[in-house]
Amino acid sequence: MLVIVANAQSKKPQASPEQTIKQDFGLSTVEITYCRPSVKGRVIFGDLVPYGEVWRTGANAPTRIVFNTDVKIAGQTLKAGEYEFFTVPGKDEWEIIFSKETKGWGSSDYKKEDDALRVKVKLTTQSTKAEMFTVMVDNVTAANCEIHLVWDNVLVSIPVSN
Repeated sequence: MLVIVANAQSKKPQASPEQTIKQDFGLSTVEITYCRPSVKGRVIFGDLVPYGEVWRTGANAPTRIVFNTDVKIAGQTLKAGEYEFFTVPGKDEWEIIFSKETKGWGSSDYKKEDDALRVKVKLTTQSTKAEMFTVMVDNVTAANCEIHLVWDNVLVSIPVSN
């Protein structure tokens, strides 16, 4: 008698699904991979995501961002390459961090000495709330774009140029 046991794994939906976006602007390309947590009735900024502390900018593993050419982020040069993308949320402005470390997990692996670039940008409060954390590339022109971070009632716009 032959007995075969099959052990199939069922796939379950992720609470914070992964998304990858890719956008050409001018002669450059940006590719961003991140996980999308939801509000789920929680207080996000200042509570779930504390002010003044490094955040992995999404859920699960840190957000990863790749530029195929050198770019300027808020007027400062960032070399072509792959980076982990962290933020330090504040009530009025956010610090945007591009880390040379690309093998970390969460903000607990973040080290300031790995920073490739750190800039500050203002945030905008929106009347419409976004349930899921969303990263978008918007206002694309032949030489510029903006990376938008949108969650709850916050919009952070990061200017990028080549």
